[in-house]
Amino acid sequence: MTYCVHCGQPEPEGPHPRCHNPRTALEPPRFCARCARRMIVQVTPAGWTARCSRHGACTSEDTG
Repeated sequence: MTYCVHCGQPEPEGPHPRCHNPRTALEPPRFCARCARRMIVQVTPAGWTARCSRHGACTSEDTG
């Protein structure tokens, strides 16, 4: 199962239209897509880094 990275709710049928829109396209993830845990997010002028205590880190460079 995957979870929404913006609200942490399950995404069994795919992305939530409320959470996945042009407004949130540049937002860093706040929840882990694998376990829905709240992530530690650091935003800098160069991008962002988000870290899950279980699954490690991802960066704005990872998402393209």
